[in-house]
Amino acid sequence: MIRTIFAAGVAVTLAGLTPAFADPAVVMAPGGAGGGYDAMARLPFDAMNKEGIFTDGATFTNKGGAGGTIGLTEFVGANQGNDNAVMAMGVIMVGGILMNNSPVTLDDVTPLVRLTNDTGVVAVATDSPIQNVADLVAAMKADLGAVAIGGGSAGGVDHIVMALIAKESGLDAATLNYIPYDSGAETVTALGGGALTVAVSGASEFKPMADAGRIRIIAVTSEGRVEGIDAPSLKEAGLNVVVGNWRGIVGAPGMSDAGKAMWLDRFAKMHESATWKETLKTQGWEDAYLSGDEFVAFLNDEKTRIGEVLKDAGLVK
Repeated sequence: MIRTIFAAGVAVTLAGLTPAFADPAVVMAPGGAGGGYDAMARLPFDAMNKEGIFTDGATFTNKGGAGGTIGLTEFVGANQGNDNAVMAMGVIMVGGILMNNSPVTLDDVTPLVRLTNDTGVVAVATDSPIQNVADLVAAMKADLGAVAIGGGSAGGVDHIVMALIAKESGLDAATLNYIPYDSGAETVTALGGGALTVAVSGASEFKPMADAGRIRIIAVTSEGRVEGIDAPSLKEAGLNVVVGNWRGIVGAPGMSDAGKAMWLDRFAKMHESATWKETLKTQGWEDAYLSGDEFVAFLNDEKTRIGEVLKDAGLVK
């Protein structure tokens, strides 16, 4: 599905700008409309357009499935050397590539920026006997298979959180009773109905449900506590587990040095803008900005870390 969300505006005049940069951007969202990748694809361009940073328009393609690898494959195949083509991506894609043994990987694109992070939360039903992380670990140690765990896709960030909790507790992550759901709303319904013992999702999705009294958050997956959530971090609770659902932007394979520099400049300006700061607040996202070589180094570390976790969980060989 291809849609344009804003029309071409006033052309930008910059020193060294080639005619190619005046074309509308080609943007891939490797997930369905309304999802996390969709927002990561569209909202930065909304901000850049509003701030006058990039006003030449953009076309957006949604192509979900297989942890984002279907969209990744299409993006790489269609945009070799295209300085105007970028794609939303994130930690779920890192795992999706491994889970699906994708022949196309993030080595085939041009890393640009990490923009956001959504801290995970671990939640139970409001009437659950599990009051804290220690209770959860005790239940897992007593009978790991009896602890029904709900979250997003198998091998995704929610699954990784629970695999790391199991590993830190001396348990076999490959034997987790993990049940994937299509949405946080479905997960909360299952949790409240007793089909699940515990659930994991992003703070931006679960905090409103906790505030409404539908679930009870017992831990967050960040380094420290999160403002507005009355629960410790897993690390504070004694488990060395820090995981975030980060997302960012990559460029086309074979993007020129000039094209990369142009996008890095645009995203740097967007990151400092009032519009983007308001977007972060509205979406409930944390600012996790990393640019250029720093993002490349982070991405390489994540590939290794997530690969090890998924092997421990028996999801990849």
